[in-house]
Amino acid sequence: MSEYVIMTDSSCDLPEDYIKEHGLDVLSLLYNLEGTIYGADNQLDIKDFYARMRAGSMPTTMAVNPEDVAAAMRKHLAAGKDVLYIAFSSGLSASCQNSIIAANDVKEEFPDRKVFVVDSLCASMGQGLFVHYALKKQAEGLSLEENVKWLEDHKLNICHQFTVDDLHHLHRGGRVSRTTAILGTLINVKPVLHVDNEGKLVSLYNVRGRKKAIQALVNNMEKTMGEFKDKNDDIFISHGDCMDDVLYLEKLIEERFGKKNFYCNYVGAVIGAHSGPGTLALFYLGSER
Repeated sequence: MSEYVIMTDSSCDLPEDYIKEHGLDVLSLLYNLEGTIYGADNQLDIKDFYARMRAGSMPTTMAVNPEDVAAAMRKHLAAGKDVLYIAFSSGLSASCQNSIIAANDVKEEFPDRKVFVVDSLCASMGQGLFVHYALKKQAEGLSLEENVKWLEDHKLNICHQFTVDDLHHLHRGGRVSRTTAILGTLINVKPVLHVDNEGKLVSLYNVRGRKKAIQALVNNMEKTMGEFKDKNDDIFISHGDCMDDVLYLEKLIEERFGKKNFYCNYVGAVIGAHSGPGTLALFYLGSER
């Protein structure tokens, strides 16, 4: 069985120590903030990023470059390894399609090697959780083809439940109208959203107040876990610089389900540019999204 490497992009929002521990190859997506391009070679502290957003800065983002993906794949293929690339949801970014373009290019250069691109239909640490399971399956001895099949069979079991603190960022991304953003802010409405089966952000419903929104995430988790209730050993949480809310969410989950193994990290700049400060997102395995 040929050795293979797992690759992904920085929208997975996995912690840096996790990436290093697992030897994960993560391509950096770029964003523009106040006229400066940030990425792997020019990084901005994430707390500074959110501080600037709170002060009114509006970052813009870019999909992963096919040439960069091809160069990263080529390095592994030249070393005699096959490649499994797990891409940011095609419902949210052109990064997946660009990765497929890159894969097709390098396959022509290395006809004896295998390259698979899996559209995660996931975002943030939902994508991170998907990658986490791919790494687990690799460690269990699944071949490249077996791992790809497992991922394709289970991608819609990666549940995303999240809420945001500021509706204006969703308005910028076309998720809510300007009127909804203004009125919702005035009456303290907090949307509860998820990522659907097409990998797109979809609003589920609105609640009044932040605590009720966080409680709704846990309620939705209970409704959707189904057959995976006893299989959710690892719960992933990402946040837009709101650690107190993370601790409250973890407390609710532990009290209701007895889950204690949490992986937590910031929503990275590429996704945070659209969701804004105060985003709180919960990821787990479920029977349905």
